[in-house]
Amino acid sequence: MGKEKFLNINVKVWRQRGPKAKGEFKTYHLEHISTEMSFFEMMDTLNEQLIQQHEEPIVFDHDCREGICGTCSLYINGRPHGIDTAITTCQLHMRKFSDGDTITVEPWRSAGFPIIRDLMVDRSAFDKIQQAGGYVSVNTGAAQDANAILISKVQADEAMDSASCIGCGACVAACKNGSAMLFVSAKVSQFALLPQGQVEAARRAKAMVAKMDELGFGNCTNTRACEMECPKSVKISNIARLNREFICAKLAD
Repeated sequence: MGKEKFLNINVKVWRQRGPKAKGEFKTYHLEHISTEMSFFEMMDTLNEQLIQQHEEPIVFDHDCREGICGTCSLYINGRPHGIDTAITTCQLHMRKFSDGDTITVEPWRSAGFPIIRDLMVDRSAFDKIQQAGGYVSVNTGAAQDANAILISKVQADEAMDSASCIGCGACVAACKNGSAMLFVSAKVSQFALLPQGQVEAARRAKAMVAKMDELGFGNCTNTRACEMECPKSVKISNIARLNREFICAKLAD
């Protein structure tokens, strides 16, 4: 690890008091920011400064700060989760920036993710899509033996790759159409690849796509921006699988 350095930076932040309020950018100056800080530690420092100046702190969403929960939904310098690849905002560090930089921080911009306040958006639309069909119905009771259903390692690995989606919404934020296809396809694929998901496969694909359309998300036009910005490197091959599942389900009607 390199020697710790300190930065003087400007942070240009989107401020908006509520969903219907008019928003604007405000610029704040920070000094002596360590390059070993995470991006959120920098934001915490900024909020401490604002509180000391008797100003409203900036509202932003976060929870685990380990790249697991998917709540840290920030657009940084024109990219979801910032200027690094395969990371969430909470895994971004200040060593990626230079002294004197102006860092622009915005919320996700999508009709499906209305702003709550400042940098926090309402991502409950993803919960509704998941509730529409992102599950398997099973009888409760004692758990089955792990080897009761034989599944090849290739299938298991591919299903696990799909299941790694954390529902952060970077795919929607990156897409010019505001499409949630990468998210929906990942959730459909993790079940479509396994025997346990076959029973409800047709109903699942139709229900989740219908709910996605209902909530105002756009469609996929294969720009692959979602795949590029996904912090968990979910592949767009899942979208092809979702389309196959959906078409087969419709043809079976």
